[in-house]
Amino acid sequence: MLPARFAPVLFGFLVSGIMSCIVTCVATIKAVGLGEHTFGKWMGAWAFSWPIAFAVILIVAPVVRRFVERLVSPKG
Repeated sequence: MLPARFAPVLFGFLVSGIMSCIVTCVATIKAVGLGEHTFGKWMGAWAFSWPIAFAVILIVAPVVRRFVERLVSPKG
């Protein structure tokens, strides 16, 4: 188990992995169609995009969190 202080980084890692996987799958199928090379092209696109998505989410998530806090009513 990881210490709780790593929760935001782990969250970003998992969310960026899942989202980049789904988005690159859709984009790859749209770009090249379904065929024998689709899976390899998708995995190549995913491997390239996941680190970028992870870095972006680590930078953007705190900003978005603060923005959301301004848009919703406080508890109570």
